[in-house]
Amino acid sequence: MGLKIILTGATGMVGEGILQECIRNPNVDKIIVLNRKSSGYSHPKVEEITVNILNDIFYTKEKISNCDACFFCAGISSVGLNEEQYTKVTYDLTLNFAKSLAKINPKMTFCYVSGAGTDSTEKGRRMWARVKGKTENDLMKLSLKVFNFRPGFMKPSKGAKNVKGVFKVINIIYPLLRIFNPIYFLKIEEVGKAMINVTINSYSKQILEVKDISQLSKI
Repeated sequence: MGLKIILTGATGMVGEGILQECIRNPNVDKIIVLNRKSSGYSHPKVEEITVNILNDIFYTKEKISNCDACFFCAGISSVGLNEEQYTKVTYDLTLNFAKSLAKINPKMTFCYVSGAGTDSTEKGRRMWARVKGKTENDLMKLSLKVFNFRPGFMKPSKGAKNVKGVFKVINIIYPLLRIFNPIYFLKIEEVGKAMINVTINSYSKQILEVKDISQLSKI
């Protein structure tokens, strides 16, 4: 039997890329997509459930209780937000969701998309890095098998619909960036492969930097 995955954030660039990789990866049999609006993807592997409040997941308990992992890709940019606003979406939403999953299936793998430069001390000058660091730290206190992914710049997946701003430029010049620094610049499909592989094989670290993600994607 292949993996059964819960996916959030499929209407964003990262989540969409992870969804594309799960669809084409032979190790995945089922993807339950939880979104506030439709992702626009239709595939035999995909079951999409539209939810009004993302962290209110108990009514989906029967469908998700036997899932192997959750790939949590929901998130928001810190641009234009103060710390309270950013914390509400980044920390509160993520922890409430993960705590609910821990009650439903405490043995589930939980892959959280954080970011390169996240501050584990929670005391740094960059607001987003502190909030992400607190989110990672508190996730690791739960019973779930938590892996915090810290990708840097990522190349959008081929055919992706949710590509905005600077990532359109990165998509064009990515071959040059990869030559310049083959470790720091990743493809989103590599992040997806790493999530799938860590679900199957686990990993020695709970915080996965770019180098770890790159290595895991090649297993």
